[in-house]
Amino acid sequence: MRIVSDLERMGDLAEHIAKLARMRFPDPAVPLEVRPILREAGRIAEHLVAEAAAVIAEPDIEAAARLEAGIDITLLGRYYERFAGHAVSVARRVVYLVTGERGDPGSRCQETSTEYRSKPLRS
Repeated sequence: MRIVSDLERMGDLAEHIAKLARMRFPDPAVPLEVRPILREAGRIAEHLVAEAAAVIAEPDIEAAARLEAGIDITLLGRYYERFAGHAVSVARRVVYLVTGERGDPGSRCQETSTEYRSKPLRS
């Protein structure tokens, strides 16, 4: 059944989240300004996992249908992820224009100065 592969993939994604946090240590992986948003996203993900487990334990078509809202959440998350990806791409190109050096993809635009890291996100 595909259920097992979906559950396995969910575990893999949770592992990726943990690895990102460890990779950035001792710096935080998430800027202070967006931590509440991602904390809430994590809470929602935990709720969806619990609901999926309940549907597996006691098959309930209505409960399964309620999980369909997860599709909309997933699509919105994917769109925001792509939006952020483009913003990072622009930032890396600006770093290249200013410094003439290409940054390492994992280095947050080759942060060469703490002044860039300490600036808050703009609204």
